Amino acid sequence: MTNSFLYATTVLIWGTTWYAIIFQLGVVSPEVSIVWRFISASLILFGWCLIRGKNLRFSRRQHCWMVLQGCFLFSGNYLVFYFATGFVTSGLVAVSFSMIILFNISLGALFFAQPVRPRVAISAVIGLAGIALLFLPELKGFNLEDEGFRGMMLCIGGTALASVGNLISGRNQCSGLPVIQTNAWGMLYGSMVSATVALLLGRDFIIDWQAPYLLSLVYLSLFGTVFGFGAYLTLLGRIGADRAAYATVLFPLVALLLSTLFENYHWTPLAAGGVVLVVFGNILALKPSRRAALDGRLKEPAKRSRDE
Repeated sequence: MTNSFLYATTVLIWGTTWYAIIFQLGVVSPEVSIVWRFISASLILFGWCLIRGKNLRFSRRQHCWMVLQGCFLFSGNYLVFYFATGFVTSGLVAVSFSMIILFNISLGALFFAQPVRPRVAISAVIGLAGIALLFLPELKGFNLEDEGFRGMMLCIGGTALASVGNLISGRNQCSGLPVIQTNAWGMLYGSMVSATVALLLGRDFIIDWQAPYLLSLVYLSLFGTVFGFGAYLTLLGRIGADRAAYATVLFPLVALLLSTLFENYHWTPLAAGGVVLVVFGNILALKPSRRAALDGRLKEPAKRSRDE
């Protein structure tokens, strides 16, 4: 699969999960819904690995890294964001999560000695400016004196947790851990963490047997988690956490399209301008550098000579 296909798959699937999550809220507590989502996805991946004969045995040290990936990427950030939705609007949540690009760049440089690519950093700022224009009404209504400040802090914390999970996944892939098996174990460990939190909070482990909840759970587990994380983390391993995370800037755009179709969202000139900025930043982030293009042209003749 090409990087473009993985990128488009990530954006389209994860962009639609914002709408699907609406059907998860209500009868079942968010913490328990997260458990059902990731335990289901984990079982699907384990079943696939068994059918395909993929290795599921890893060392204790490797499992430790999988536990860390599960805690940050498949549990902690989801729990914090669900708590945050009780204080702030979905627009602010989308804006805050788009900051994962900046977190990936800064935390990657700080803890993993990853080089900061100036063009990617600039494109991230452009994309975030576009997101701010899209959700300017919500941003104008933000008041630090009410619970919105607490919600915003939770959003920032959840974004930081997701970023750490991204970087751990990149580290695991660089050390040779396969994406599918790592996700299977990581989602299992993440669901165990969420289950522990749910127990400590006294939540009831129930299931809403109504069709909207069950269908949204299937979609979130299979597409949003198995396929979505599979595509995103594979892309992350190929092009780096900074460029891969730029897909998160486009998630709110897909969510806005669904809102336009199903929730009567009204576009404004500022929102249209925000879309232009996001798309421009996206193209800038994904465009190969001149040096990379030159290296590719230099390697191609050598590859042809070896093939001959």
